Amino acid sequence: MKRQWDAEELVENFTLLPSEMALLFNKSEENRLGFAVLLKFFQMEAKFPRTKQEVPKQIVSYIARLLSVSPKQYAEYSFNGRTIERHRAEIREFFGFREFNPQDKKELIVWLCEFVLAYDRQVSSLEAAVYQRLREFKLEPPIPEAVERLIRSASVTTEKEFCAGIFKQIESGTLTKMDALLNTQDALDDDQSQFKQSVFNFLKTDPSRTSLKSIFKEVSKLECIRDLGLPTKLFAHVPPKIITHYRRRASAETPRELRRHPAKIRYTLVAAFCWQRNQEITDSLVELLIQIIHRIYVNAERRVDQQLIEEFKRVDGKPRLLFEIAQASLERPEEPVKDVVYPVVGPKTLQAVVKEYKSNSPTYEEKVYTVMRSSYLHHYRRMVPQLLSTLEFRSNNDMHRPVISALSLLRRYQDSNQRYYAIGEELFINGVLSKEQRHLILEEDKDGQERVNRVNYEICVLQALRDKLRSKEIWVVGAKRYCNPEEDLPQDFEVHRETYYKALGQPLDALTFISQLQQEMTQALTMLDRAMPSNTKVKIQKKKNGWISVAPLEAQPEPLNILQLKREIERRWPLTSLLDMLKEADLRIGFTNHFKNTGVRSNLDRETLQRRLLLCLYGLGSNTGLKRMCGGINSDLEYDLRYVKKHYIHREHLRNAIAEVVNAAFNVRKVAIWGEGTTACASDSKKFGSWDQNLMTEWHIRYGGRGVMIYWHVEKKSACIYSQLKTCSSSEVAAMIEGLLRHCTDMKVKKNYVDTHGQNEIAFGFCRLLGFELMPRIKRIGSQKLYLPSAGQKQDFPNLQLVLTKAIDWELIATQYDQMIKYTTALRLGTAEADTILKRFSRSSPQHPTQKALSELGRAVKTIFLCHYLNSEALRREINEGLNVVENWNSANGFIFYGKNSEIASNRLDEQELSVLCLHLLQISLVYINTLMIQRVLAEANWMKQMRKEDFRALSPLIWVHVNPYGTFRLDMNERLQIDAVLP
Repeated sequence: MKRQWDAEELVENFTLLPSEMALLFNKSEENRLGFAVLLKFFQMEAKFPRTKQEVPKQIVSYIARLLSVSPKQYAEYSFNGRTIERHRAEIREFFGFREFNPQDKKELIVWLCEFVLAYDRQVSSLEAAVYQRLREFKLEPPIPEAVERLIRSASVTTEKEFCAGIFKQIESGTLTKMDALLNTQDALDDDQSQFKQSVFNFLKTDPSRTSLKSIFKEVSKLECIRDLGLPTKLFAHVPPKIITHYRRRASAETPRELRRHPAKIRYTLVAAFCWQRNQEITDSLVELLIQIIHRIYVNAERRVDQQLIEEFKRVDGKPRLLFEIAQASLERPEEPVKDVVYPVVGPKTLQAVVKEYKSNSPTYEEKVYTVMRSSYLHHYRRMVPQLLSTLEFRSNNDMHRPVISALSLLRRYQDSNQRYYAIGEELFINGVLSKEQRHLILEEDKDGQERVNRVNYEICVLQALRDKLRSKEIWVVGAKRYCNPEEDLPQDFEVHRETYYKALGQPLDALTFISQLQQEMTQALTMLDRAMPSNTKVKIQKKKNGWISVAPLEAQPEPLNILQLKREIERRWPLTSLLDMLKEADLRIGFTNHFKNTGVRSNLDRETLQRRLLLCLYGLGSNTGLKRMCGGINSDLEYDLRYVKKHYIHREHLRNAIAEVVNAAFNVRKVAIWGEGTTACASDSKKFGSWDQNLMTEWHIRYGGRGVMIYWHVEKKSACIYSQLKTCSSSEVAAMIEGLLRHCTDMKVKKNYVDTHGQNEIAFGFCRLLGFELMPRIKRIGSQKLYLPSAGQKQDFPNLQLVLTKAIDWELIATQYDQMIKYTTALRLGTAEADTILKRFSRSSPQHPTQKALSELGRAVKTIFLCHYLNSEALRREINEGLNVVENWNSANGFIFYGKNSEIASNRLDEQELSVLCLHLLQISLVYINTLMIQRVLAEANWMKQMRKEDFRALSPLIWVHVNPYGTFRLDMNERLQIDAVLP
């Protein structure tokens, strides 16, 4: 049960009805309050509290006021003995519940095996399903330990049946090859060291940075998995979560540990691992192909630019030179050029002008292709036969089939040494080559006949393939991210169409949707038009065909008491260990309970596991590493921490723990200090340096240097609800949408503040359909235009004439309305990643019709937003304050993630993500503990009396003046921070 309740929630959920009050008439005065608390708790949770502390004090106080008794009577109520047993029986009877018996246990295990474990194996999900099932059948749940044993029993039964079913489908020859994967005697040589590794460990490795060597290495992995001969439909009907569960277990174990499993379990683990690795390696190959094709062109451009810079002298003052030449020529038109022009402009200057013109002429593109051809022919061309024989490309659109046919042509000629294609060979030009590229593939042979150069044609085909792969107009068989785009959409959309519309809160009729949006646009434009004459902060200027000028925000009053409050916290809790803050958060919340062993059993006792988990989480979250966490601690060795990290700490566990700490921070807040709960958050990214022998690390164009991006979603009081690891070139719009949809906290997000990079017209369209209000701070606000609800309305807004543009194409929106809802549903359900869908909509040529409709919808929604943004200074300030919060969150990253120069020191993608999530967990734990500390200080009347309005506005729990993240790490589980001391 959550800890914080507002007044309305208490009245709604804990008011005693007349029928419930009647149960209290025969109760003694000392037992009435205890009985009432049990009654309302059971009504809310469908179970009884095990201890008095499980019931929040707010609830006890509210019920005590209803009964006109003192809350102290609850402390005297005994949770042991016949009285409470009698009260529980009476409450069960009142609500129609009964106690859980052995027969119920058998039936519940059967139900779990058949309907829950077949789709999910996460313990938290299983527990939630069990309690929901018991509530539906009005059964009082057993103690948590019994529920845990029941789930474990059902999991073992399900696993035996599942593994037996998978084992039956695998042929004996495949089983022999799978045993060879786990053979460590005939190990492979590791190119980077003197050690050897098994084939299984070789398959675990991620691809290194973009190169031909990486492609060949990934091809060899893919061939190794395909050589096993796993049945094509082995996991075809198994939910992805189940496959991931077994794959995670296999990844966490060494070949020796896998060999010790019973045959059925061993082969199921290896099969699940190889099944998912097949998809991941295919995706990696496609990603390497895309990056290499891009690199060939970029490197050629760079080399040509350097060459031109060396031989090119920029000529300044060309208009003046042209004037002088023209004037001299007109004065002496009949005299020779050298007598008229050379005295004005010398031959060297004219040569420089000619060179500058040539460098900007179409010959520049020809030079680039010449360099590309040389680089491709002598190095990169070796990858083509490997890729064409390994990857199978397909397309669902006839418009893009010429590229598939061109790839087949390349495959037929891959062993040929001919310079040109044979005369009469069918070449695919339309749909493959652009008009600018066609002259690049043609050459004259020694007989003077025009022929098609194979190398140039291959380069053009590969460039076309890259563009189509990024937009998924061409997809790859066996891939996951680059799979058939039809699989990204919900397959049952037509059957459950009304349900999906209802889930998004959108009308079934497109005209109703459009009518509402037109009305909102008209109202917003009318409001802004009427307010413009009196709006002193916003002006519309005539320059650049209409320019919006917005005055900067004025500085707000400086808070006077925040600095004093920070000093008081530093005085009371000086140099508080950050590790102790993480420990205190766990002791209060118990987030380490989410970290379960990937296997079935765990031999570690709870106390030891908790201590080692906290050390691991701190070592990863501060980037100091596990080795440094063992200094001065005799009982925990580096090997022990690595074992715990390997078997217990995974992405899903960390996300669950983060969600629990965030929810705890929400629940513990006092309304008098922090205000009512908010529905707004801000999102932004921060660059972190990282090792570069992987596909995630990229060079950042704005910030420079190689690294990765972490995209944060932070609510207005510094609680980060979601984090993502992204490449530097990935879409911030996709990250913004992903975070709004995938965070698992109790926060109901309705508004999201972003900067310029986190918004575009497609983002406005999707956010409208998903029910979020996108509120960006746009850098070039001056150049923005306002769209009209319908043609002919321009004269209705006389004060906005200069920035008004064309009307929205409502007919296109009406035509594509169903498809827009379909793609939005795919985002909501997670059948496709936001980045995948946005790439499809941002790279297509010609444009996807649904993309055009979403752009039109986004223009309408953006117009409404801009009208409110320009009309309201308070809204502009609200957005600015929200983005300042996420900037403050970014500034704390360096203080916490200080180890190894704040660089993510790993090339493994899963390790990088673990570091990011541990940083998130560590930082949100800091926020949680700081919230308690601030509330502890402000609970004193003299401190609360000093606080002013501007102080509460600037109050943030993300402070660290009193925190020490360094030093020898000593963890004492029996020592507590003195937060809940009795007030003087």
